[in-house]
Amino acid sequence: MNLWCELAWLGGDEPERGVLIEIEDGAITTVRAGADPGDAERLDGLTIPGLANAHSHAFQRALRGRTHSGTGSFWTWREQMYALAETITPDAYLPLARATFAEMALAGITVVGEFHYLHGGGNAMAEAVIQAADDVGVRLTLLDACYLRGGPDSFRDASAHAWARRVGELRDGELLRIGAAIHSVRAVDFESAKVVAAWAADRGAPLHAHVSEQPEENESCQQENGLTPTLTLAEAGAISPSFTAVHATHLAPNDIAVLGFANVCLCPTTERDLADGIGPARQLREGGAKLCTGSDSQAFIDPFEEARAIELDERLATGVRGNHTPAQLMEAATSGGYDSLGWPGGGRLAPGAPADLVNVSLDGITLAGTPPEHAVEATIFAAGPRDIRHVMVAGRWIVRNNETVGTVP
Repeated sequence: MNLWCELAWLGGDEPERGVLIEIEDGAITTVRAGADPGDAERLDGLTIPGLANAHSHAFQRALRGRTHSGTGSFWTWREQMYALAETITPDAYLPLARATFAEMALAGITVVGEFHYLHGGGNAMAEAVIQAADDVGVRLTLLDACYLRGGPDSFRDASAHAWARRVGELRDGELLRIGAAIHSVRAVDFESAKVVAAWAADRGAPLHAHVSEQPEENESCQQENGLTPTLTLAEAGAISPSFTAVHATHLAPNDIAVLGFANVCLCPTTERDLADGIGPARQLREGGAKLCTGSDSQAFIDPFEEARAIELDERLATGVRGNHTPAQLMEAATSGGYDSLGWPGGGRLAPGAPADLVNVSLDGITLAGTPPEHAVEATIFAAGPRDIRHVMVAGRWIVRNNETVGTVP
């Protein structure tokens, strides 16, 4: 398959023009700018790498519209989430997860990191999530979360070793990776965190954890371990280039230095909805951390909004504009997420990369009149799901003309 892109983002500040992309066996073999279209399929507008959702709780989409008004905090929202989780069965989860992933595909998301802790005593819930992603055609990294204390019974395994035995029954596939998660230092004690970290390291699997989402989490961790959550996880052997700290909102200076060896997933639409706060994204990036983004609670599914909110929310917190360039934000939304989820080389339009890409219309109501040289910044700061025209995963179209391909909703 050959595609000719009117404009394509290859990683620079501006897009390249007339880019020919050759695809074979689900991977990109050739990328050439300034090429003639020949008999290649023409993609007008801006073509970018597939967008990565590095942190998702698919079941929380059922909370949309139920928990956004009234007073309260993260902790009161959590009680509502717990109540929902207790009602979900594997049969009910399949259509819910399928609809959630279809909405993601329509928003340009080609790979999802599902931070999964609806266990229900086995892997039936995980199998429902895997089936839903397969039905839609998106890549999936199932980040099976160890959860040992607090929360509903349906979240918990008997021990970290029991968690490892259960997750060991799951297998990678063509569009599937099995990863690990330490839910948080609240839900997993220090010795158990060491077991999960070792399991992930032995398999070269990605490892994620909620980190410092709330000040109360930091305070309880200091009381229990004498360290911050980040340093506790570091002592447990969890922090590495394969580790992703989710949220990382309330960090100490030493935490920022330690996370310079890892990834940080920011979920601004959820962090603002839950009144979590605004994390130090610029300090993290300048300290060496690789940024990525996630939709988390599904209050909103729009990867461009998550990416631009890294910059726009930080402007509110600092009073300074221009903390992150459009190219840096695009990297967070694409390659940053692929790297975090165990798909190295993905999220890029380059030879050898998986053929995952998104075509954005520049002639719709949102971006009409955008000059080619400003297409990248216009897309990252203004585009939304309605501007997504086509989406490809592994050389197969899963969205055409802003509609899912096949029978998914």
